[in-house]
Amino acid sequence: MTQKNNNHKGKTGEAGQDYSKTGVKTSEKAVKSSKQPKWILRLYIAGVSLRSSHAVENIKKICEEHLNGRYELEVIDLYQQPVLAKGEQIIAVPTLIKKFPPPLRKFIGDLNDTEKILVGLDLKPKSIQIKRGQNHATK
Repeated sequence: MTQKNNNHKGKTGEAGQDYSKTGVKTSEKAVKSSKQPKWILRLYIAGVSLRSSHAVENIKKICEEHLNGRYELEVIDLYQQPVLAKGEQIIAVPTLIKKFPPPLRKFIGDLNDTEKILVGLDLKPKSIQIKRGQNHATK
């Protein structure tokens, strides 16, 4: 897990985004140029509550099992940095935001539904149910 990438100098990334408020200094251009995409994730929590702890454990497990080091996870405690909640429009915690690769996605809760998280991170195709019978097909 990488909480901050300090490879870039200054307060703006190569693509011109200003990440100085959040501490993320990863450039989307640098991520796009790699052969395999790198997921940029932010997990917003509130202190050391049980739900927050479960969310951190669950997302770390998912990332290690399915992204094999191709991710950056920044855990942000809103008790310590409450101003960051407004910028991302956080209304509940824990909240996971997938910043990159697009599209941006938000997940609220302790992230214990691995299947839902994998689909949301575009790591697994969405299963659709056929109206007749109990058969499932993949999209």
